[in-house]
Amino acid sequence: MIAATGLSPLIRCSVITTDPGLISAFVERWHRETSTFHLPVGELTITLDDVASLLHLPITSTLHSFEPLVTFDAVVLLTELLEVSPEEARVETHQASRPHVRLSWLREVYQNRCRARRWVVEARAYLLHLVGCTLFANKSATHVHVVHLEAFRDLAQTGGFSWGVATLVHLYDHLNEASQTPTRQMASYIALFQVNIVLLII
Repeated sequence: MIAATGLSPLIRCSVITTDPGLISAFVERWHRETSTFHLPVGELTITLDDVASLLHLPITSTLHSFEPLVTFDAVVLLTELLEVSPEEARVETHQASRPHVRLSWLREVYQNRCRARRWVVEARAYLLHLVGCTLFANKSATHVHVVHLEAFRDLAQTGGFSWGVATLVHLYDHLNEASQTPTRQMASYIALFQVNIVLLII
């Protein structure tokens, strides 16, 4: 089921130790208007081809629109797609004070669903955990936005989404935010960002 979604290459992506100085130096050179890094050698950017080559994610498929969620909608989505009780979903989203859930809670969900009819539920929880740790990582490093769960409603269609495009858009959005003066941290898939920087330098 996981392989059919096109996201299984993320399982093999290794976590690298990040270099805050390198990341910071490139964030300072990011220009929102052109979505490029302005370097002494010219302008460089991270492309869809880079994402496809490094993560082996589809870039030419259907785009999935992630509609904004309020906490109530997140509870409904968790109850429906992960088959948790409404009370458990409310407690989990209440702890985050927004439509997010803890990555550790998701791990419990997919590790504790062992009956055969729950394989789809287990796969959804695992995939949400996977993209929350990689493609759509946020500054908390402990929570994932429930909005991404909608993409796993029908696992047969999940493989038809352009995950590479969504990843690059997410990275660009967070580079735009991080390049602003008051921002102190950057979210997104930092390992992907750092590997791209190294490739740009080479």
